[in-house]
Amino acid sequence: MNTQRGIALGSLLFWAIILVVLVTTGLKIVPSAIDYYKLQKDIRAVVAQAGPEATVADLRKTYQRFAEVDMLEFPASELDISKERGQIVIEFAYEKRIPLFANVSLVIDYKGSSAE
Repeated sequence: MNTQRGIALGSLLFWAIILVVLVTTGLKIVPSAIDYYKLQKDIRAVVAQAGPEATVADLRKTYQRFAEVDMLEFPASELDISKERGQIVIEFAYEKRIPLFANVSLVIDYKGSSAE
């Protein structure tokens, strides 16, 4: 007995729409995540490059140079720079709002530290 096998056009369209929505959402999120990891890498490089006598202004200038190379928009003035147990610690936190469609947005809270 021959039975038909396959997928119906309706379910094919349904899964195609789901796949397109997931891919477009991913394409909007990935650049934001890449910027976060660049920022994390840059603050760790600033701490590694800084000497124990470095001032807050020196650290901000060093970060600004790294940010220019990586084309980061996070301002140096927003960095929280402190010293814990003799180690320089740079922390940051920000919120990224990614518009998806119409009036729907995705909000991601990024937080990082050079001590992690």
